Amino acid sequence: MAEKRKKPRDVNQLAKRITEEATGEAPDPDEGKDPAAVALGRKGGLKGGKARAAKLTAEQRREIAKKAAAARWKARPTPS
Repeated sequence: MAEKRKKPRDVNQLAKRITEEATGEAPDPDEGKDPAAVALGRKGGLKGGKARAAKLTAEQRREIAKKAAAARWKARPTPS
């Protein structure tokens, strides 16, 4: 899977990054990260949503759903 990185706002920084990637001098984004910590973070992220959903009451889920629906309908343009 390709990694998505933020594009620098400064044109010179962007040019430097493109040049480094083209010549193979770009630093490894995972360099300096502890593989065990990365795996642990991923593990927590996989079970986080299910754990949160399990502890919500029916009323809390209903309120979250109403808020989400209101946000979706607010974004829609009104018909003319």
